[in-house]
Amino acid sequence: MPQDFNLPFVLSVAGAFLTSSVVAYVYVWPAVREMPRYEALRLLAAFHAFRFLGMNFLVSGFVSSELSSDFAYQVGWGDLIAAVLALVSMAALSWRWPIAVPIVWIFNIWGTMDLLNAYYMGVTRIGNPGLFGAGVYIPALYVPLLLVNHGLAFRILWRKRALEQPA
Repeated sequence: MPQDFNLPFVLSVAGAFLTSSVVAYVYVWPAVREMPRYEALRLLAAFHAFRFLGMNFLVSGFVSSELSSDFAYQVGWGDLIAAVLALVSMAALSWRWPIAVPIVWIFNIWGTMDLLNAYYMGVTRIGNPGLFGAGVYIPALYVPLLLVNHGLAFRILWRKRALEQPA
């Protein structure tokens, strides 16, 4: 564990995961599971269309000049790719493309792996959340919401094919 381990930040992230999970379980999942598969997936993908916010890690002054440029590039570009994949998923689902569900699988896998990679890099290479500057809210609040959202999307993707289209 890096020397700059920050317990308050870790507790903040854990609290965001717990709260996101509880809200998803109590409010979001009951509504989303009743929706037709394409509609539920489109709604869940819409939340990820805002992941272009990760590009702010590349903005001078938004983060500390001491933040690893390798970390900033991986986080920024990984999030931008996830945002584009989310938008493509939304289009594919809206227009009922035959490859819509595989596109959503690609988006969901990419998006999840990108977020887990960012956390891994943050813990093993950064350690000090103060280096995130104004972007500290992204890993402390937004990423837990996104990961829980990906979990909901995986549950919808694993549903039986009979639930794919509305009757």
